Amino acid sequence: MAPDFDAPRTGSGDRAAYLDQMSELLWPGPRLGAGGVTAEFRILPGSARPRLLVPPGRRAAAAAVRRYGEPGSRKTLLATRGLALLLRAGLGGAVLRDRLRIRLPAGTQTIETYLRHELGVDVRVSMHLGAPRANRKPVLQLVTPEGVTVGFAKIGVNALTSELVRAEHAALAQLGEARLTGLSVPGVLHFGLWAGLDVLVQSPLPVWERRTPLAAGRLATAMTEVTGVGGRSRQSLGGSGYWRQLGARVNAADDTAARSDLAAALRRVEAGSAGDVLSFGGSHGDWTPWNMASARSGLYVWDWERFRTGVPVGFDATHYWLQEQVVVRRADPRAAAAESVDRAAALLGPLGVTAGEARLTGLLYLADLAARYLTDRQAEGELGLGDPGRWLIPALTAGLSQLPVGPLQERH
Repeated sequence: MAPDFDAPRTGSGDRAAYLDQMSELLWPGPRLGAGGVTAEFRILPGSARPRLLVPPGRRAAAAAVRRYGEPGSRKTLLATRGLALLLRAGLGGAVLRDRLRIRLPAGTQTIETYLRHELGVDVRVSMHLGAPRANRKPVLQLVTPEGVTVGFAKIGVNALTSELVRAEHAALAQLGEARLTGLSVPGVLHFGLWAGLDVLVQSPLPVWERRTPLAAGRLATAMTEVTGVGGRSRQSLGGSGYWRQLGARVNAADDTAARSDLAAALRRVEAGSAGDVLSFGGSHGDWTPWNMASARSGLYVWDWERFRTGVPVGFDATHYWLQEQVVVRRADPRAAAAESVDRAAALLGPLGVTAGEARLTGLLYLADLAARYLTDRQAEGELGLGDPGRWLIPALTAGLSQLPVGPLQERH
């Protein structure tokens, strides 16, 4: 599995506690001491360090492990494929002994019985146990006993994650109507409520296909196409709905020093750049190397829960570059954030953003991401990068000192 930008440097205790919480939530009811086994999983790599639950069947377990490692580094792919072969051959029990057994009264409704009924397919569930963060939610891979991946289910378990699940459902519906040609996105197989929880089931993308290098300009072409979803427009920053929404998001965050610093930075932007005219359009919101796959048959992009329209064009390109620097290349976060602004003209030019607009767009991106982390309370999840006051806001403040004063048309 590709690393997560928000992943903290923590131990495994939280994941074990999270596993207990999710098992009680998704398989609710009084536990029985014997009989009535309704669910059984292998815990990988073990109960001391839980990362993945896979169903016990050989083919289903092998499929779950194989998808877990895609996309990922070559080392990760080789390791997961080797483990998948071991499981498929029925040899996994010799080295993977830890199990989770959930025993409930006969007839108890669980997430598995719900999904089988709604999809009309006999599916088994695999669950990735992610790192602690504010938007962590159960993501279930649904596989048949024969090892065919039917789809992926996201489940909202609190106010934030429910909002994100609903947002992704709406985004996928809008993207499906857009008839994109430069990239493919998942389809919606089911959306509904189970036990008061929002459930979104998406069709699987063929990420198992052989990867191909991204051709020059292919990524920029795809990002540009997404900016057209919902329509592109040009308007002044201060008169845009985006600017009003950004201010409202910052005001809604908890009263902290980071919020005060971000609000002060936005006042500086407003004083010097409110009259600047920018391009606005659609944005994935979290476009990273591990949320996409380039294959011979096309470019596949997933995780659309942060999709928005009417945002400054270029956010996706900046986000992609910054996440790659910080996560893949392990660059210093604050230095990389500052560099993203200096590189704005080169990063955003392929999306049709002029050099004169690029730097302001790059600064707005840092402010936008900082606002997201504040309103989501990412710092409370013990995230290594969850506190924007440590890197995003200082980089934003430093960049503002180099922002020309006065409308763009008066600077040339």
